[in-house]
Amino acid sequence: MATTEDQHDPGFLAAQAVLVTNYQKLINGKSVFGVVGDGKEPFDLVIVVVDDAHAALARTEDQFRLRVPASHEAYEKLLNLFAQDLRHQSANAWSELEDKDPTALAQVPFWAWADKHDEVLRILRPHREEQDFLFVWPLLAEVLHLCTATATSKAIEIRPSCTPIDRIPSFVRAHRRVYLTATLADDSALVTDFDANSKLVAKPVTPGSASDLGERMILAPRALNPDLDNEAVRVLARQFADGDQDGDGVPETDPVNVVVLVPSAPAAAAWERYADRTWWVGDLEAGVKELQGGHVGLVVLVNKYDGVNLPAGACRLLILDGVPRPLDGVERREAVALADSTVRLAREVQRIEQGMGRGVRDNEDYCAVLLMGANLAVAINDARHLALFSPATQAQLKLSRDIARQIRGEGLDAVRQALRACLGRMPQWTQRSRRALAEVRYAPQGTVRPEAVALREAFDLAATRRTLAAADRVQRAVNDLGDRDTALRGWLREQKAAYLHLTNPVAAQQALAGALNDNSFVLRPVNEAVPTQLKAAAVQARAAADFLAAQYGDGLSLRLGVQALFENVVWGEEERSDDAERAWQALGEHLGFTSARPEKQYGMGPDNLWALSATRQAVTELKTGCVTDTIAKKDINQLGGSVRWLNDHNPEVEALPVMLHPSRVSDAKATPPPGMRVVTPARFEKLKEAVTQYATALASSPDRWADEQAVREQLAHHKLTGDRFFTTYADPVCAS
Repeated sequence: MATTEDQHDPGFLAAQAVLVTNYQKLINGKSVFGVVGDGKEPFDLVIVVVDDAHAALARTEDQFRLRVPASHEAYEKLLNLFAQDLRHQSANAWSELEDKDPTALAQVPFWAWADKHDEVLRILRPHREEQDFLFVWPLLAEVLHLCTATATSKAIEIRPSCTPIDRIPSFVRAHRRVYLTATLADDSALVTDFDANSKLVAKPVTPGSASDLGERMILAPRALNPDLDNEAVRVLARQFADGDQDGDGVPETDPVNVVVLVPSAPAAAAWERYADRTWWVGDLEAGVKELQGGHVGLVVLVNKYDGVNLPAGACRLLILDGVPRPLDGVERREAVALADSTVRLAREVQRIEQGMGRGVRDNEDYCAVLLMGANLAVAINDARHLALFSPATQAQLKLSRDIARQIRGEGLDAVRQALRACLGRMPQWTQRSRRALAEVRYAPQGTVRPEAVALREAFDLAATRRTLAAADRVQRAVNDLGDRDTALRGWLREQKAAYLHLTNPVAAQQALAGALNDNSFVLRPVNEAVPTQLKAAAVQARAAADFLAAQYGDGLSLRLGVQALFENVVWGEEERSDDAERAWQALGEHLGFTSARPEKQYGMGPDNLWALSATRQAVTELKTGCVTDTIAKKDINQLGGSVRWLNDHNPEVEALPVMLHPSRVSDAKATPPPGMRVVTPARFEKLKEAVTQYATALASSPDRWADEQAVREQLAHHKLTGDRFFTTYADPVCAS
């Protein structure tokens, strides 16, 4: 059949030609296909085929998000309107917003957003024809009261929990909607974003086997040998790009294109000395053509894990050096609240799988994939992660693991040999790879999470003013979830409270108080909960052994898990502050300290609190994103305020003031709290070395990490006990 790119083409209108267009043209507030209320006659579409559903989902979510930049006059008006509400949720987050701190993040409480809806409209509506609003306002105006608003120092982001896709009638009224995807192991987003029929989504049309897919060898060097270092992998990548696959300095094979996917500019900088090209999103169209045209060498793509096709020789070795971090405000908040939830894991796995799919586009194609770092090694080694990959990827991972078992622990040369088997088309690899895919049978049922269906149905009910029914629908999902995922259960109960508030504010606050019992990172009720006093473990070694035994099933997982903790503390990157805070909390648990994040849980107090003993607690502020030569007065004051907070809430405990900062030197105008100590990057490296050795020793024999006596010996040997930790791995603050 003929094709056209013009929606007014007579052939298309007569159903004699297929229209090829992009998502943005169909789904936006000024869509040429019509938007509810714009007076245009919607197109009568028979079939809509959504190619590359991954990319479509990301773009659709973006189209339904209103972003009010900090430079816009409406930004300050909205901040002022909700100042008291934001300050009540977190005085520290409000201060960060006032200081234009890049890490600032605060959600407007749902009750404040709903109660002040008329004022919000008066602020936003006059700007509806401006560029920042033009293509989004018509999609959100009618459901603005159901949206969440998240404030950062860069923008206020407004988006609904599910997209009101019915604003595009041509799309929702199409006789058939077909979603094409190679890697969606969890199809829930098709329901929440596209309002797809969950029963039909659960019955996907799949090939008889995965033999039509391309061939991939997927290796994580750290999972083969936790002692392998990232710089050695970068050298290997450069050598393969030059045709020096055996690493002797002399090219012996044809050079190949090596493509490296990184999530940020700092991650790209680590590749600078090895890269022939570094491309950003705006460079990709021309860059991909260059790769498809012949040998380029080693190319770094920054923060682009989907929508890039690199077939055949355009990419023979693909390297993922990290995964994209949540960038917008809503995702950042979800990352904190759902950090331990399967929902969050599924999203992370989806991004990894998207990235791994860039280098193989058909069944004749092949590509080797390296996953750098401990976090990605965990993703293909941990059972919870593995179960979330698509069947074909699981089969390729299993085959690659079988190959890896033969070479584990032999260093980077073993990785070279495995890669050469793939890229050199050695029959013992290619035959096993084809057979592995041919044996894959796709599951007859797709995966649609019940809570995703509930949230979609609840949103649709609320959009038609049936808010009590919406709250009841979410509650049924909470009941069905039971005790399987308490973080998700608390998150859902917050959603229920938001709908309940629209008809019964008192019941909504009661529901929110219940949500806090499941998830301490949800919104705090108007009548604030009293912070719980942190109690030290009776015996540090026993607490550490119990935690490690529950967390890790084998020694490799323990070593990778500890490495991943330190990987998540990135100095000089303000955007990674949430990761650093969570990693520091988890580090305390690995060492047997009761560990909490009061600022996130209560909106006050320090970033982190460790109970070092029954009478002493470490009050810690993490300033890993700072790049200053001295500790600013405001940061010193913040730490002093956190010490006072602990004294007020637990006066029987001595507070040890601690800060993670690139400098131990206090600003001349600041007065550090007595006894303050600083974990600098140099001290942090010593700590990393000690904890890594602690984990390695415990992982040296089966279940040794669950042995209280063995843990006690290692804690003492590496000076990781409550009485020695900060005297060993932190310096006293000094005056400038």
